[in-house]
Amino acid sequence: AALVAPELAGLRGLVFLGYPLHPPGKPDQLRDAPLFQVHKPMLFIQGEKDRFARLDLLKKVLGQLNGDVRLHLIAEGDHSFKVPRRTGRRYQQVLEEVVATVVEWISQRSGVF
Repeated sequence: AALVAPELAGLRGLVFLGYPLHPPGKPDQLRDAPLFQVHKPMLFIQGEKDRFARLDLLKKVLGQLNGDVRLHLIAEGDHSFKVPRRTGRRYQQVLEEVVATVVEWISQRSGVF
């Protein structure tokens, strides 16, 4: 989405569900360049334990972006937002959190969208 976003007329914002910042186990191979070309609001929903985006690196990249950028973390979630059974949360509950976060984010920008 970030690669084609600058070419899309009428684009008002982007929602990233598990942004693949780097290949698993290869945090030195960042895939952040396309993000710097997007000048629209961006919401990143990310699992805290996502092997495709080391959290410290993601926070650093997002901190370098200009504009309306928000990060919502799924506690103990992986790349697909699945959480360990010990959390007591079912996958359906996590997905409901994701949907509610997206709806809230869009609603807060009702003048933009």
